[in-house]
Amino acid sequence: MIKVSVMYPYAAGARFDHAYYRDRHMPMMKRLLGAACLYYAVDKGISGRAPESDPVYVAKCEFVCTSFEAYRAASGEHQQEIRGDIANYTDIQPVVLISEVVVERSEV
Repeated sequence: MIKVSVMYPYAAGARFDHAYYRDRHMPMMKRLLGAACLYYAVDKGISGRAPESDPVYVAKCEFVCTSFEAYRAASGEHQQEIRGDIANYTDIQPVVLISEVVVERSEV
């Protein structure tokens, strides 16, 4: 199992439409990724570590997928549609991390 994390760095004056991202873009992504995507999560940055500081990231999403190969195949097939939708919610260049899930849930 892999996780694809897409993080949008905070920048003063940058545009990010959280409602569009949550309600339109992410459901579209789930539909396009199909069975390759088990589930996704969306986070909205509210603060940095220090009190009253700006968040490092204004938003982040994570797609938990069956495999790297399945994710690449599904996302590659729809790359033009995915990239075309980004301008509808942001002008921020995202940072992407693809990782292997080592611990999915910890309850100690």
